[in-house]
Amino acid sequence: MEKIETERLVLRNFRKHDAAGLLAYLHQPVASCFLSLALKDMSEAEAEAQKRGGDDGHIAVCLKESDRLIGDLFAVEEDDTFSVGWNFNPAFGGQGYAFEAATAMVAHLFTEKAARRLYAYVEDNNTSSQRLCEKLGMRREGLFKEFISFKKDDKGIPIYENTMQYALLRKEWETARARM
Repeated sequence: MEKIETERLVLRNFRKHDAAGLLAYLHQPVASCFLSLALKDMSEAEAEAQKRGGDDGHIAVCLKESDRLIGDLFAVEEDDTFSVGWNFNPAFGGQGYAFEAATAMVAHLFTEKAARRLYAYVEDNNTSSQRLCEKLGMRREGLFKEFISFKKDDKGIPIYENTMQYALLRKEWETARARM
């Protein structure tokens, strides 16, 4: 992917030296939807960084001043629609980095990739991602009850989570931008 710069961030492909940053937030993922991506050690993190480096669907989010990895975005193309999401190191939370990065990704997808529609799945207990979707101008389209299971209880029975779907059409995004 082409590098995207914002005021404080650089969005780019993953590199091998991003492994330590990746391990920092995927060693014990906060959001249950990322539990399957949990990394045990640095060698797993290096392999994951290398794998992501060959894939434009995963976008490294780095601090502009230091090139330190603080999170990632993803955009999976489905014709003119993209499934989008994000995962950030909680140590960098509350500073507006996720909004800054996601805003840049949304603009890139609509202007450079000719996306017609973006959507995101968010578990109903992930209020920070829900707020981010809403701040990006996405609207909640629905709630899927007991939609998916990322973990099991002590007896091995799946624990199902409710999942919300948010979406944004290019024409909605363009209208909102015109008002700014």
